Amino acid sequence: MTTLRIAGGRVLLPDTSVVRADVLVDREAGEIIGVGDSEELPAGDDRLDAADGFVIPGLVNAHGHAAMTLLRGYADDKPLETWLREDVWPIEGALAPEDVHAGAELGILEMIRSGTTAFADMYFHVPEVAAAVEESGMRARLGHGVVTVGKDEQAAREDVEESLAVAAEFDGAADGRIETAVMPHSLTTVSRDHLAALVEGARETGVPLHYHANETRAEVDPIVEEEEKRPLEYALDLGMLEAEDFLAHGVHLDDREIELLAETGASVIHCPASNMKLASGMAPVQELLEAGVTVGIGTDGAASNNDLDAFDELRDAAMLGKLAADDASAVPAESTVEMATAGSAEALGITSGRIEAGANADLAVIDLESAHLTPAHDLVSHLAYAVRGSDVRHTVCDGRVLMRDREVLTLDEDRVRKEARRRASEAVERAHR
Repeated sequence: MTTLRIAGGRVLLPDTSVVRADVLVDREAGEIIGVGDSEELPAGDDRLDAADGFVIPGLVNAHGHAAMTLLRGYADDKPLETWLREDVWPIEGALAPEDVHAGAELGILEMIRSGTTAFADMYFHVPEVAAAVEESGMRARLGHGVVTVGKDEQAAREDVEESLAVAAEFDGAADGRIETAVMPHSLTTVSRDHLAALVEGARETGVPLHYHANETRAEVDPIVEEEEKRPLEYALDLGMLEAEDFLAHGVHLDDREIELLAETGASVIHCPASNMKLASGMAPVQELLEAGVTVGIGTDGAASNNDLDAFDELRDAAMLGKLAADDASAVPAESTVEMATAGSAEALGITSGRIEAGANADLAVIDLESAHLTPAHDLVSHLAYAVRGSDVRHTVCDGRVLMRDREVLTLDEDRVRKEARRRASEAVERAHR
C-alpha cells in the first residue's frame, strides 16, 4: 500500500463541522484511510500541502453535458425550446466524435481546476467522453442521451439501442471510475413506447435512469393534456422512479410529485444557473429537502450556464432557494454544501462526497489566503457564498493527484484549449454551410 497525506489544513467532516486535521489516503485502493492529527496518522509516502487551506470532499457535478463547452457563448438569451431547436440541436448534428472528445476534455479540465472530482454526463459519442474521463483520472456516470421525436422509427430505435449498448459496455470502465446510466433526454422528447424499452433495458442491465423532467412548463403541459396526469405520475407508471434513478431540474413540481420522489427515493438534480438563464423557473428546493428528497447540484451544459464551476452553482442554489421560498433562512449554507457533495454523490450512487474512512479519496483543497475569503468566521458559509473555482489549490480523485498547486497533471492544458478552440470554430462553420 502506498499512501498520500494531505497535511496541515482544516477539514470538512460529514456533519459539516470543521477540524484541524490531516487526511490519509490509500492511493492504490483510492480510499480514505482516516482523518486525524499529525501524531495519530502515519507520515505517508507522499504529501500534499494543505497549510492555510481547507480540505473538502471533491464536488460532484450531478448533471451536465461536458462537450457543450464547445458551444459556450454560441447561442444565448433564448428560451429553452427555441434555444434547443434553433441553435443547439442543429450544431450538435455537425459535431464529429473527435469534436465531442475535445469538448469533453475541455469540460473535464475546467472541472478539475475548480475542485470537481465526479460528474454525470448525458451526451452522444459517449466512447469519446469515456476516453477523456479515463485519461483525466476523474470519476463519472455516463450515458447516451436519447431523443426520438422528429425521427423515423428506424432512427428512433437505433438511438434507443445505442443508449442501452453504451450503458452495458462502459459500466465499470476506467478501473471502475466510470459507471453508466440509461438516459432518455426527457419525458416529452422520447415517445412512450421507446421510454418503456429504455426502462426495460436499464433494469436488465442494472443501471439507473437519468432524464430531464419538469424543467419548464412546456415539458409539463403536454403530458398533462395528453396523459391526464402530472409528468412524474406518468414516469411512475412507466417504472421510471426507482430509488437509483435521478432526474434533472425538477423546477415545476407539485406537492404530489414531491411526495412521489420522497416515497420512491428517486433524486433531483438542481441546476440553478441554467434554470435562471433559460428563465425556466425556480425549483422548490426547500420543499424537496423538507420532504426528505435527495437533492444534488449540477451545472448543466456550458452552453446554458456558461461555466462548469460548481462553486458558482452552490452560491446560485443558496440564493435562488431563498427567493423561491420567500425565506432568507431557506436552503442554508450547510444544506447547499451537502447537496453539492454527499447529496450529488448519493444521487449518482457513488461513495464520494464525504471525508471519512472508507469513502472514495475524492478531495479538493481550497486556498484560504485570499481577500474574498478573509476573515474566516465560518468556512462552510464561505463554501456556499464566497469560494470560487480559482481558489482550488489541489484536486484528488480516487487517491490520485489530478492537480497540484494549480497545475493539472493529467491533461495538457495548452493542447486541450487549443484543440477545443479549433474544433469549435470548425463545427460552427459546418453548421452554417
